[in-house]
Amino acid sequence: MHAAALCVEVHIGASGSLKEKRRVLRPFLEGLRRLASVSVAEVDHHDTWQRAAIGVALVAPDAGGLERLIEMVRRYVDEQLELTVVAVTVTYLEDPRG
Repeated sequence: MHAAALCVEVHIGASGSLKEKRRVLRPFLEGLRRLASVSVAEVDHHDTWQRAAIGVALVAPDAGGLERLIEMVRRYVDEQLELTVVAVTVTYLEDPRG
């Protein structure tokens, strides 16, 4: 089993309220879930209008499959017009079985 966690920091320039931020984030998060059956959540900056940190958990049976998933998620994130990607951090998780 191969697993990774992505943290995607985004700026939402057009947002002027938390309601507008949620209007942009909701379809983005749902799109990620549909794209690759990944777990997704807003993990930081909950009370900031124009900023969000999105956590994405990915699991694959092999390293190649995991890299393809990561690339798929990164392409999807980069294609979003209402979001500006500030940073993407990838953390690979170790299999405790060795």
